[in-house]
Amino acid sequence: MRLTVGQALVKFLTAQHSERDGVRQRFFAGCWGIFGHGNVAGIGQALLEASDDLRYYQARNEQAMVHASVGYARMKDRLQAFACTSSIGPGATNMVTGAALATVNRIPVLLLPGDVFATRAASPLLQELEDPRTHDVSVNDCLRPVSRYFDRIWRPEQLPSALLQAMRVLTDPAETGAVTIALPQDTAAEAYDWPDALFGDRVWRIPRPRPEPQVLAEVADAVRRSRRPLLVAGGGVHYSDATTALRRLAEQTGIPVAETQAGKGALPFDHPSALGAIGATGTAAANAIAREADLVIGVGTRWTDFTTASSSLFASDDVAFISLNVAGFDAAKRSGIPFVADARAGLEDLAGALPAWQVDASYRERARSLAAAWDTVVQRAYHLGHQPRPAQSEVIGAVNDASGPRDVVVCAAGSMPGDLHKLWRTREPKGYHVEYGYSCMGYEIAGGLGVKMAAPDREVYVLVGDGSYLMLSSELVTSVQEGIKLVVVLVQNHGFQSIGALSRSVGGQGFGTRYRYRDAQSGQLDGPLLPVDLAANAASLGATVIRAGSVQELKDALAAAQAADRTTVIHVETDPTAASPDSEAWWDVPVAEVSSLTSAREARTRYEADRRAQRPALRPARRS
Repeated sequence: MRLTVGQALVKFLTAQHSERDGVRQRFFAGCWGIFGHGNVAGIGQALLEASDDLRYYQARNEQAMVHASVGYARMKDRLQAFACTSSIGPGATNMVTGAALATVNRIPVLLLPGDVFATRAASPLLQELEDPRTHDVSVNDCLRPVSRYFDRIWRPEQLPSALLQAMRVLTDPAETGAVTIALPQDTAAEAYDWPDALFGDRVWRIPRPRPEPQVLAEVADAVRRSRRPLLVAGGGVHYSDATTALRRLAEQTGIPVAETQAGKGALPFDHPSALGAIGATGTAAANAIAREADLVIGVGTRWTDFTTASSSLFASDDVAFISLNVAGFDAAKRSGIPFVADARAGLEDLAGALPAWQVDASYRERARSLAAAWDTVVQRAYHLGHQPRPAQSEVIGAVNDASGPRDVVVCAAGSMPGDLHKLWRTREPKGYHVEYGYSCMGYEIAGGLGVKMAAPDREVYVLVGDGSYLMLSSELVTSVQEGIKLVVVLVQNHGFQSIGALSRSVGGQGFGTRYRYRDAQSGQLDGPLLPVDLAANAASLGATVIRAGSVQELKDALAAAQAADRTTVIHVETDPTAASPDSEAWWDVPVAEVSSLTSAREARTRYEADRRAQRPALRPARRS
């Protein structure tokens, strides 16, 4: 079959399927793109011809289209994904941040940037980065360290092997992330006689590897000998559809469950075994149990510094670790027993190996009591009655109360993710979508767009601060264009308030974090507030806008947004000085060891005291 490289690539994508547990579906849901000279005549022309087989979506920003793809794939448990195409030059480098986010979070996305001429006939090209040492690199090589697989197609003959390797990585639950296939623009338009076999339907079966029997026996023995075990649910619980298996194990054994940011929603917030969020942004309940635990069983977690409170949280002298993860790299962390398996398969087999074992009734009751006490704290934070502007916790409470059990909250950066992690009451799996692996400012609206595309029957609430909104609000236009409804709650607090609070805690006095005029006398950015009207900006992008000045007005606005059939932005000002409940955990942010500032010297004293609780070297799980 004679096709151009671009046409062959698109035709191949339409024939790829994933299958897990006997359920088969097309792997690629479509292709996002912004066209320029590097891809308009290659992939662009091919997508036009194949528009009935692979839908094209027009983005406004290349980073945003990768974020939307990540939101979609995460919501689909990585069983479906998007491709993203850009031109060479700034279009390609704009995708680097999105690629990093996808790879950090282990989410599949295929990137198809245009590239320089393979023939070098017209070099130097518009937007070509010339390297005097070699002609074998372009700006696309920036994508290498943030891609799980990278290839450049200099000749048509190279395409089939590259496509097969790309699909291998995209559909591998242990290896997935961003995959980049760079397409020199002359090669993309070149015709070639392709074998018909390249375009036949191909099914990529997603395996559920079960644990090795010997390792399973060792893990079960460690659990039986523990007295204060704790399960930590990570994102892998959701991706492997293991929430039911987790609930059954928790109910069978009485082991309490804490959740990472990616794992939140693994259990309903009011389940008897649920402790809620863990770590630096966790609940006092989960962190109290974590400090006492003698065995910590991580399920599908990467053990980030927020989860472990920078290795200070698990404080018991006899604490041991088990890491159940499909990726051996993550399973080997924490100096414990590497329990390599699919999360659902591993939990099911562990339950089968512990048919009659349970924790003591007193331990189970202590976990329940702590969780109930924390829920009282949440209820109080939801209804502070703070004046004159509401606290951020009240905004979260209003949205939580207005949302349905199956609705989805989306967030990524600023102080909101920490507050959501410990305060949001998740009722069903996939109802909580906070990107905190890369915590990328600007993810919220674009990611929410992808979430809504993956779950059109669920209301999607995007919570975004003014800092993130200013960085990447462009996909409001896409949501209006495509008729993809979002409810966006835009929290205006006049600056980077999360980092402002962190700055003050390390003696930095909030330097460079406030949105204010420069004061002529001090020379600093500490003058009056900037007269920025983000509500007017959102309206100019085509969204319906409602201004809410109080909690009651916010509740009324949420009701109106729910009844609407198009994207609605609710603008609400909050008081950034109103603190949320304390997680009673630490996060390691080094403080200047010497400084002329009294605030920094005092912060260094606190830092050195807090750091004494850090335990970077942890003993392995007890072995029989």
